[in-house]
Amino acid sequence: MNNRHTNYEAPANDEIMGWLKTVIDPEAGINIVDMGLIYDVRWVSNKLTLIMTMTSPACPVGDMLLEEVETCLRSHVPTETDIDVELSFNPLWDPSMMSESARESFGW
Repeated sequence: MNNRHTNYEAPANDEIMGWLKTVIDPEAGINIVDMGLIYDVRWVSNKLTLIMTMTSPACPVGDMLLEEVETCLRSHVPTETDIDVELSFNPLWDPSMMSESARESFGW
């Protein structure tokens, strides 16, 4: 492993979530954070692990969203950082996981 970024300070989870707000769920037109699709973010040593879900297991844009998430994260961290984006359906997503502003945009 290349250690040229040994002095790199890992970003706070809030900062990472801010980056992820730039990834928009094309079906909903709302970012994946406000949609409630991000379950967990962990930065340990030189590895960033993100656990996320989709609005349904049969989500037609799932692969595209996973790629966009990895591209987003990769653009903010050193190239040596291992990024692992895991997909989970436990628990299954439901609208109650959305932020208040996301629910309001749907008129809920």
